[in-house]
Amino acid sequence: MSANSRISRAFKNAKKLPLNSQSKYVLFSDCHRGDNGFADDFAHNRKIYNYAISQYLLNGFTYIELGDGDELWENKFDTIFRANKDTYLLLKQFHDKDRLHFIWGNHDMDYRNPKNITKNLSYYYESSTGKEKELMPNASFSEAIRLEDEEGKSIFLLHGHQADWFNYLFWRFSRLLVKILWKPLQILGIKDPTSPAQNFKELIKVERHLEKWIRKNKNQMLVTGHTHRPRFPDTDELPYFNDGSCVHPRCITGLEIENSEISLVKWYLVTHENGTMQIVKNILEGPENISFYIN
Repeated sequence: MSANSRISRAFKNAKKLPLNSQSKYVLFSDCHRGDNGFADDFAHNRKIYNYAISQYLLNGFTYIELGDGDELWENKFDTIFRANKDTYLLLKQFHDKDRLHFIWGNHDMDYRNPKNITKNLSYYYESSTGKEKELMPNASFSEAIRLEDEEGKSIFLLHGHQADWFNYLFWRFSRLLVKILWKPLQILGIKDPTSPAQNFKELIKVERHLEKWIRKNKNQMLVTGHTHRPRFPDTDELPYFNDGSCVHPRCITGLEIENSEISLVKWYLVTHENGTMQIVKNILEGPENISFYIN
């Protein structure tokens, strides 16, 4: 099956969520939540991420994660949860308000199987009481989501590895390489050549496949992650967006949809002259009205 066919299948079977002037969505991806070890890139930005999503929770946003949330290629989930319990309890608050939706990517492709979702996310062990507590039972995972307005026009949300044949078709082999080879070599600064986020040639190939699909499908607005490279097109360009990642050096990037507008944002830490530190948000691109991009 070609990249075009894989993307088209995901589009056809995508979960649908409403899109209107009252919609408030925040899109993050590629958190790669790990075990707080030397290879855990998320650990550097955990406090920034937790603060950011806590603000979106307070302000009524629905959180959508576009894949690779949990770094299941390198870690078992119980070690990930112990290192990031505070993060999962924040996500639980979105879940309890029915404002949480996950898309699975290549690094958390195990979540294609509902049994793995139930096993990892339904309950957790509370050591202080010695009992299991409810976490996110029936957590919503999909390959793709379409934010659809009343006219049937939509924003297509996808992780993006469907355009990356190696990390989609041979993800189990890629996972094995990462676990036994690339993870130990990370400490030496050696990059994984199979990852488009670390291999510019692979990144360009993935983006070209995605752009080709957009052209073949009447310039359908598309938002992905996977490459870790933020993208926010001009209104006269192909409507291909990328929310970036949560493992950039010292910052996280994402996309906000509010008041029928879309913005690319960055959350990061600043140090003031008096020595105090503050987590702040900066709008990198936009806001632009969605009507310029949606067909």
